[in-house]
Amino acid sequence: MKLPVDVPGRALDFSQAAFAAPVVHARVASALTELAPEEVQTLPVEIQGHPEPFFILVATQLIQCIDERASRHVRKWTPEDGRPEKLGRYRDVRGMRIDPAQVGGAKIFRPRGWAIALIVRDDVKEALERMEATGTEFEEV
Repeated sequence: MKLPVDVPGRALDFSQAAFAAPVVHARVASALTELAPEEVQTLPVEIQGHPEPFFILVATQLIQCIDERASRHVRKWTPEDGRPEKLGRYRDVRGMRIDPAQVGGAKIFRPRGWAIALIVRDDVKEALERMEATGTEFEEV
């Protein structure tokens, strides 16, 4: 698989391709696979103009965990939107909060219904920070 470069310059250790697909450098892929081997899969990908190894990171778990009441803004598709195939699904989620009781011991996952977010536990966040992985941004949920 090959991906074009949309933003020229130095490749980041973590970035997102189309549809919020995480693209990670081999060292990040290795760390995440070690920290949560049952929760991630990696698919090799060539990045145009960058010879080092990169991978698309796949979180294997979708967890129903969005706390709609605690989140700052949750909007769902309605009949008035004219998209019957999306009726009742999340249209926009901002200031997302999750219900930790629904997460269990998961370390890396996506929230069901809002798969553009990739959620990691604190120990995964700290490991990425220790390795000074570029391109990562964290927001407490």
